[in-house]
Amino acid sequence: MRILKYCFLSVIFISTSLFAQEPTSTKPQGHTDQNKFRQMKDLLATPNETRTASGAPGYKYTQQQVDYVMDIRLDENTSQIFGDEKITYHNNSKDHLQYLWIQLDQNMRAKDSKTPDVKEESFKTPFNSAQSFTKNNLQERFDGGFNIEHVKNDNGSDLSYTINQTMMRINLAKPLAPGDTFKFEIKWWYNVNNHVTQGGRSGYEAFPDGNNTYVIAQFFPRLCVYNNVEGWQNMQFWGRSEFALEFGNYDVKLTVPADHKMEATGELQNPKDVLTKEQIKRFELAKKSFKDPVFIVTQEEAEAAEKQRSTKLKTWHFKADKVRDFAFATSRKFLWDAMAVDINGRSVMAISLYSKEGNPLWEEHSTRVVANTLEEYSKLTFDYPYSKAVSVHAEMGMEYPMICFNYGRPNEDGTYSERLKRGMIGVITHEVGHNFFPMIVNSDERQWTWMDEGLNSFVETLAELDYDPNYITGNLPKDIVPYMGGDQSNISPIMSQGDYVHQFGPNAYTKPAAGLYMLRQTIMGPELFDYAFRTYSQRWMFKHPTPADFFRSMEDASAMDLDWFWRGWFYTTDYTDIGVKDVKQYYLTDKPTESAKERAKRFKMDLADYPGRFIYYAEAVNGVIPQDAKSASDFAELNTYLESLSPEEKAKLKEAPKHFYEVTFEKPGGLVMPIILEITYEDGTIERKKYPAEIWRYNEFEVKKVFKTNKAITSFVIDPDLETADVDTSNNAWPKDDATAFSKFKEKVKG
Repeated sequence: MRILKYCFLSVIFISTSLFAQEPTSTKPQGHTDQNKFRQMKDLLATPNETRTASGAPGYKYTQQQVDYVMDIRLDENTSQIFGDEKITYHNNSKDHLQYLWIQLDQNMRAKDSKTPDVKEESFKTPFNSAQSFTKNNLQERFDGGFNIEHVKNDNGSDLSYTINQTMMRINLAKPLAPGDTFKFEIKWWYNVNNHVTQGGRSGYEAFPDGNNTYVIAQFFPRLCVYNNVEGWQNMQFWGRSEFALEFGNYDVKLTVPADHKMEATGELQNPKDVLTKEQIKRFELAKKSFKDPVFIVTQEEAEAAEKQRSTKLKTWHFKADKVRDFAFATSRKFLWDAMAVDINGRSVMAISLYSKEGNPLWEEHSTRVVANTLEEYSKLTFDYPYSKAVSVHAEMGMEYPMICFNYGRPNEDGTYSERLKRGMIGVITHEVGHNFFPMIVNSDERQWTWMDEGLNSFVETLAELDYDPNYITGNLPKDIVPYMGGDQSNISPIMSQGDYVHQFGPNAYTKPAAGLYMLRQTIMGPELFDYAFRTYSQRWMFKHPTPADFFRSMEDASAMDLDWFWRGWFYTTDYTDIGVKDVKQYYLTDKPTESAKERAKRFKMDLADYPGRFIYYAEAVNGVIPQDAKSASDFAELNTYLESLSPEEKAKLKEAPKHFYEVTFEKPGGLVMPIILEITYEDGTIERKKYPAEIWRYNEFEVKKVFKTNKAITSFVIDPDLETADVDTSNNAWPKDDATAFSKFKEKVKG
């Protein structure tokens, strides 16, 4: 009985195998299949009590807190900053800390800085302008490093410390126990750089009228991050990869010339001491204006202030809770406008400071762009929690909590190009957006630049398209094609530490942004993506996420296995290239074809033993079907079977197709991606089909699909809207000589 059963199963297996599709090996000779769908357990850290497998903080997650009380004085005559800061460090970890690490970012500009030493130098041309030659060969190196006057305990005694370039170690007399706090103070000063002529993320700009505008950041010794993942984040600052910082509370007094206007991180505590009654009245009006900005300081008032120079001083007092940094901007040249933004029923102020040199562009757009950014980012992440966001006119793009510095300067006559306008809108959107990433979702910029720049550039893209549907973002999948298809020796994986990547901009900004846009629009869909992205953002508000937390949260909240996408897009430099390799057309026949005979022979079957049982498929010659080819309705065997079905079963049947196409898709590129297919029929109608990336799971080199239709197909086009960053579109259309379909496709590529 057991033997007979096995024989019966074997017959069924052989019979069904005759008609089942079998994967065929198309692997290039010598190529090792990497299994693009293998899980990422070999790349991601093992979940634990501080970080769960779902991507959320664990029940033992901890992070430190650092509070600052500072008195800062700006000397406009010498362009020097002097500071006294008192620091309270809260050890919320479970570890005993032997020392504290502090960032001294201005030391990158010290006379003995090693930053210039690690930069390659060469004679790129056989000549220089006199200005360039003087700058590169005759000027003495600017000395902008910190001058530390003392480091003391809160009882006034000296503290032992060691400075290693841009890092300072505070040597504690005894380890700081879990739950304890340590208070100390630092007194310091440094020379402020001209950020226009000397570069940098902070400094002053000198104007021909004798006035300066100051945009000041990284201006005080700041505690490094100590976390559950790697302990101290004390990588040196070489000038590119930005900052990892702890949250805390700030109480800051800033003393500047009395005729300056200022904005800073936090809430102004003494408006009556630094503003006129009229300015206070105007600001109150701005709090009720949700449509148009209200001027606090007009251009006429700013121009009048430029012509004088007060010798008196004023102190502005700001407080900020739960922020990771502090920055400010000050000048007598500033115009100042503001308007309110409704964030889910709560009013937030959008504010701009700019010199007259920014008009009319800044007056028209800056504050409105700030407002739009807060609205759009809040929709995709969480309600903006701070009371304001400030955009300051400076010839750079840089971000800090509640305040950012942005470029965009018209010609002297006030005219400007559309490109300049777009650039300014883009940089304001981007820098204001950084309030969300990393000022609140506080990733480690020094280690994983893409986690703030890339995520931010992605949301920026959506916000820009909301502000102007025709906006050219530069962050779409088609925009990253030249980079991904370029010289592989000059490309780095996204998952590289920021100081060691080639082509920093595409790597840290455009490729992550384009990948997330693709993930939202093409792979997951907006509904699934938005819920997962919002989940990640809200889980890690005011916390320190890692890449693994992002990857896991996106999968956990969407029920999608995206390991193939993270592995390919973030950990490799592979590119997308999917094409139509071959299209074969078939028709039905009741006579065995040569291919049917060959297959039957492989399974040791004689088709003569099964007369009238099968319907065979014959390949059309050069796409031509013989005139005597039969339709499905001509086969008695099929009609007999159909007649045997019940009325309910018949009701579920479709009309028999007249045309059959077998399409072979190839994948010369290393990335697996969905196949997005546009099918055009003989009557001009168009159909879209999308096959998930998992279609490549058994064969990553080529796959086949069969199309059965009552209308003849005239063309197939892969990725017609350029959604997958396909680097070679020459193989994306069939037939290749179809002038209408293919030329239309190429026009899209150019656009």
